[in-house]
Parts: sequence; structure tokens; C-alpha cells
Amino acid sequence: MYQGAVQDLIDELGRLPGVGPKSAQRIAFYILNSPADEMAQLASAITTVKTKVSFCEICGNISETPKCSICRDARRDGSLICVVEEPKDVSAIERTGSFSGRYHVLGGSINPMQGIGPDRLRIRELVTRLADEEIQEIILAMDPNLEGEATATYLSRMLTPIGITVSRLASGLPVGGDLEYADEITLGRALEGRRILTAGQRQAQQSSPPDPQPADTTADERDAPETSAEESLAPSASPEGEDSSTGSHHNHDADDTSEPEASDSDVTQSRDDGQRPSDQNAPTAQESSTGILEAPEEPTVPRRYPTPRRGEKFANPWAE
Repeated sequence: MYQGAVQDLIDELGRLPGVGPKSAQRIAFYILNSPADEMAQLASAITTVKTKVSFCEICGNISETPKCSICRDARRDGSLICVVEEPKDVSAIERTGSFSGRYHVLGGSINPMQGIGPDRLRIRELVTRLADEEIQEIILAMDPNLEGEATATYLSRMLTPIGITVSRLASGLPVGGDLEYADEITLGRALEGRRILTAGQRQAQQSSPPDPQPADTTADERDAPETSAEESLAPSASPEGEDSSTGSHHNHDADDTSEPEASDSDVTQSRDDGQRPSDQNAPTAQESSTGILEAPEEPTVPRRYPTPRRGEKFANPWAE
């Protein structure tokens, strides 16, 4: 612990954001070891900032005049306003060179844990600026954290009934980053905010309307049932009393396949041979080598046994 002016300087430096006790001690000893003229310039710069620099009466950005340089620039697009939390956010967006509209600085974000509500922000001044009919779109450029999301949601619900377009800055993967190190929320927002580089032909064909039905078709043709190829090739039924070519062809085939009737000469010859006409195909007795006539062999018919019913015992056919 130090005493006197050194300890007072360390305590005052420790009140600065991001400066701890050790850092405040190093800064205090740096001031003690520096030349007096350099420290006089530092003290003068601090005093000048507090006496000359203030906030713009229109947008809330830092300025040494009642209106900042951005609000005085007539080349800016007055129909587009980007709402940010702090003046440092204005400087960050201006470094990109991609925005040509105007700004509105809220002076913070909604944080109930610290007692910061909408009444402590410059939201009333924003609503007053929206009375100008020139403004067409509001871009909400809050930090992607819990407080920033709460502020953006509050402003979106409040500005939607006015009829002005409200948009939000896209959030996703940083340039030069790796997918494996990105968190789930960042990847999800990157997928939702993806951009189409080239539109495919498949999507264009699916979105095209179907071809309309030709106008020259009559109502009877549209209502007529469709006939298949098999029905069109099937022969039509011929009326009664008329001989179709198919029927005549069938009769000729039937006549060709029928057996010819036996004539009288065939019957007489068969009687002379001692056989009946119907016995020509019957088996005849054959003469063996001993000269004894043997009876013709009867055709063997396989023996069939009845199938036992359910509950009956099976009879053994070889038990005879």
C-alpha cells in the first residue's frame, strides 16, 4: 500500500474500465517516470475532451458541434438508419465502407440486472426521427448477446406497427474461422442467413406452372374415358346372324382336327379279320417262342389308399 498522491492516482486509475489494481499501479509508476511535458499534454487532452466534446443532438454520436459530420453530410442516404448501442459501433461500421446511411446511437442496451430499462436509452429520440416520411428502413445493429437480443426484440415489436421495414444484422461464421471451433448458435444462424450464389435449373423447372390444356378440345373429348392399348386392339363383337372371319377360321380348324368316319369297306374288312372296328386298338394275344398264345398284359394301375380322416387311425396297407 502506498500513501498520499501515489495511492490516490492508483485508486483513480483503477476505476477505469478494464484496469485492475496491478494495471493501475503500473500506469501510475509510468506517469511518475515520464517527462513532465508529456504528462501535461495528457492532462490537457483529458480536460479538452470533457469541455469540448459532446453528443450529436440528432443521432447521439460524439461530436464537437451540435451536429456530427455524418448528420451534416448531404450525400448520406436519409431513408436508411442504422441503430447501434455505443458511438464506438459507429466507427466500426464506418471502417467497412459498406454503409451509406445515417446512424442512431442508443447509449447502451436493455439490462435489467444493472437497472437499465428502455427509459434510460435514446429510444424516444428514435421515435421522433421516424416521424419523417423519408425514413424507409431501420437496421438493428446490436451486439449478439443477451442484452443486445433483448434490445433488438423490444425495438422490433415497437417499430413494426409504424409500417417501417425493420431488419437485423446477420450473424454467422467469421472470415478466416474454422467450422469445428464454431458454436451451435453461430452455425445455426449462419445456415439461416445463407445466400444463394446461383439458382439451379431444377428449382426453376419445379416452380414453372404446368402447360394449359389446348383450347380446341371439346367438352365431349375431355369427358370421354381413356381407352388402353389392349382394349383398342381387341376384336369387336360381331352381330348375330353374321359370320365373322374369326368364326369361319375356327370352324375350319375344328373340321381338320375331327376324326374321319369309318367307311363300309373298312367295316367289311374288319369283320373278315374277325375283329370289330372298335377292337382295333385293343391289346391282342401274342404268340410266344413255344407256340402257346399268352394273354395280353393288363395295364398296371397304381393302387390308391384312402387318406385317413382326422381322429382315425391309419391302416397299414401292407398288413394284408
